[in-house]
Amino acid sequence: MANIKQQKKRILVARRQRLENLHSTSRIKTYFRRLQTAVDGGDADAVSADHAVLVKLLDRAAAKRVLHPNTAARRKSLAAAIVARGPQEAKAKRRRPAAKKKS
Repeated sequence: MANIKQQKKRILVARRQRLENLHSTSRIKTYFRRLQTAVDGGDADAVSADHAVLVKLLDRAAAKRVLHPNTAARRKSLAAAIVARGPQEAKAKRRRPAAKKKS
């Protein structure tokens, strides 16, 4: 634990900033899931609304440096691709075969 008063303040500020960053990234992930659900459901109004909110959140996160600007641009491109691609079939996750035991 820090002994210096300023360092104690920095610890508190860093903790608060970390929580704000976690909040932002969590909202972005949530809107990605909402966007995919809306696209799969075929609801055009929900797709356009969720896409607009997601792009706004990504721009804000990049401006505040919560995300690197290139990461935000890549995710905006991914969101646009999800909208353009349209509904997708649910894919079953493939499991890796169990490793053979050496005896």
